[in-house]
Amino acid sequence: MLGLYTKMRSGWVHLTRRLRDDSGAVATEYALLLVLVALAIIVGATALGIAINNKLNEGATTLTGVPGGGA
Repeated sequence: MLGLYTKMRSGWVHLTRRLRDDSGAVATEYALLLVLVALAIIVGATALGIAINNKLNEGATTLTGVPGGGA
């Protein structure tokens, strides 16, 4: 009976230590930061791509309006 009590008490102590341990919070914070940086890069690249596409379309429209030029 004492062995069972000791195992249960040891398991309880181990469980409470794991719940109080903050070392996993650092990894979670880094993962969240990585996701935010990735989203910022995606948004920036998308905005840049749209701006470049608009400039190229503007240039193509200008060229097609020139007499004797364009397709």
